[in-house]
Amino acid sequence: MYVIVGLGNPGKKYEQTKHNIGFITLDFLAEKNEIKINKIKHKALVGEGFISGQKVLLVKPQTYMNLSGNSVREVMEYYKVDIEKLIVIYDDVDIPMGRLRIRKKGSAGTHNGMKSILYDIQSDDFPRIRIGIGAEHKSALADYVLGGFGKDEKKLMEDAVKRAAESVECILGKGIDIAMGEYNIKPSAEGETKKDE
Repeated sequence: MYVIVGLGNPGKKYEQTKHNIGFITLDFLAEKNEIKINKIKHKALVGEGFISGQKVLLVKPQTYMNLSGNSVREVMEYYKVDIEKLIVIYDDVDIPMGRLRIRKKGSAGTHNGMKSILYDIQSDDFPRIRIGIGAEHKSALADYVLGGFGKDEKKLMEDAVKRAAESVECILGKGIDIAMGEYNIKPSAEGETKKDE
């Protein structure tokens, strides 16, 4: 079984904010694959089903972002899932708006939700899908990530959510190396795409 975690903050106040793009992507992925995320377990909203022929548990921690690791640790311990079968989807302010970056492992960077997960599970050896929310923001970082999307950003982020969901399906169906090759791309000046190293 794979555990797929989308990071965000619970509650109406945060629903459509940049920091909740992990939740938004997980909801899209669930709907596309007819999985209901409606059970409360392990300090999270969870839903079980199948994606690309693989059994999955979709997890939206309800602990607020900075304590996401509490929930993820409980899930991993309860289901005894191998660390490489954990996939975490989250926003990244250091990546340009709308761009995806898939990695097999790595540090938490500046993301408090990921810092919490790495601290709680004592490993960084799991795949993650980062969705860029970066921009030239003049406000404080907390205000920026907890803010909504502008009109011009909405379409960009809808496309990013769709591609992030497809990249999960690709990881489960074809493996992470193929997913990295297909989805770690960025638009070039000529309008073509090239791999994002």
